[in-house]
Amino acid sequence: MSPRERIQALLKGNRPDQVPWFGDLDYWASALIAEGRKPAGFARSADYIQWHRSLGVGFYLQGYFPFRTILDLQERTWQEGNRRYRELVTPDGNLRECWEYLPQSYAEAPVEHLVKAETDLAALRYVYSHTSWEPDYDFANERLQQIGDQGILLCYLPKSPFMHLVALEAGIAAVTFIVAAAPDEFAETLAVMQSTFDKAARIAVDSPAEVLMIPENLSSEMVGPRFFEKYMRAYQEKWVREIARSGKHSFIHMDGTLKGLLREEASTGVCVIEAMTPDPVGDLPIGQWAAQANTPGTILWGGVPGGYFTSKVSDEEFDRHVQNVLQVMRSHHRYVLGVADQVPPDCLEYRVRRVGELVEMYGRYE
Repeated sequence: MSPRERIQALLKGNRPDQVPWFGDLDYWASALIAEGRKPAGFARSADYIQWHRSLGVGFYLQGYFPFRTILDLQERTWQEGNRRYRELVTPDGNLRECWEYLPQSYAEAPVEHLVKAETDLAALRYVYSHTSWEPDYDFANERLQQIGDQGILLCYLPKSPFMHLVALEAGIAAVTFIVAAAPDEFAETLAVMQSTFDKAARIAVDSPAEVLMIPENLSSEMVGPRFFEKYMRAYQEKWVREIARSGKHSFIHMDGTLKGLLREEASTGVCVIEAMTPDPVGDLPIGQWAAQANTPGTILWGGVPGGYFTSKVSDEEFDRHVQNVLQVMRSHHRYVLGVADQVPPDCLEYRVRRVGELVEMYGRYE
């Protein structure tokens, strides 16, 4: 069977010939492009899919939101060295953020969040009440033609409004203080955000995507059951249902600790929990994933921490870990072997190829 046939069989509740192996190579590819080892347009080209094929990796993820954001307000952007600034001008005050690119890691991170305190909430509500979206399906259609038998087309919905603030616009510390200081105004702000996010989510569900992800980037030491139940469950359950009504399959990205939130997340009815990290990097052995999730129909996707693809881990430990993961995964057709969460820039290419070899040897169902 091809990677596409395997994942389609699993999503339909059937058993493929072996455990499917799918990996997120986007971060690695970004580093190769930055170093000049791959051409500038590589990640959007058919060669990108061929690269997956040559490495023996199923393709599914490129971080693609199938909509464009339109702001009906004044926006200023500028660059100072490796720092990227953005300022939004509103009648209720201006919001400014700064993200710094780190050449050593080929990534950027926030050094100044857009939302810093409860005094910024009125301006944020103005921003989202003046935000609209329009479909942007051209690349989805192009990618669908490129994939062939190597995988499946996944697109993103927006994060839940709460997680959008935690991950991108405020950070968990500021969100926690805001919830304590102004809980009613915070809830009002989330309602304004959800009203507009729902429109973008509908565009995503109606896109050519075959499967759809709410890219929450969850880790249970950051968002535990209390925040999840109060601020996230309703959004997720609504769009998991809408994705199912469209005849497609839903994904949630959960790439951190699992014990404090896995059962709650699985109970939303989501089809796939993706990028799951086992111990010794995560907090839950893979043999305990199914019992902790407590939902027999949920597909559990992950198993190989990104750091295992680097020289920090020996070849012997790498093989041992992947074989142990496969021993669990081949016992029942509810698992996908994946990366938790991305293959890093300093990966050893032969390790990526080695996974496919190990799946061939040890990934057949019992």
